[in-house]
Amino acid sequence: MTINPEKFKALLEAKKAQVKADLALAQESTKPVELDQTMVGRLSRMDALQQQQMALASERRRHQELQKIEHALKRMEAGEYGYCIKCDEEIAEKRLEFDPAILTCISCSTS
Repeated sequence: MTINPEKFKALLEAKKAQVKADLALAQESTKPVELDQTMVGRLSRMDALQQQQMALASERRRHQELQKIEHALKRMEAGEYGYCIKCDEEIAEKRLEFDPAILTCISCSTS
């Protein structure tokens, strides 16, 4: 069974565009929190700092997701896409449909 690379390239490109759009939207929430005590109370500042840290963690996850997508696209160009990086067996098409940037087959991901 061989996969349709065009189908998965389209999925990866769409996912890449979505992650980039999410990063652009979230940019405002990662800005430094203003510490002017006359504008906000201590608890409000603590809440703002917590929200900022959560936004920064989400931003890091989105950047990691972008790297996975870029890596999958490079593997596609090299003709290595759809094969497990551990055992070199084909990755099931359903698994790739769920996450087109996945690197391992189900057997290797559980071991």
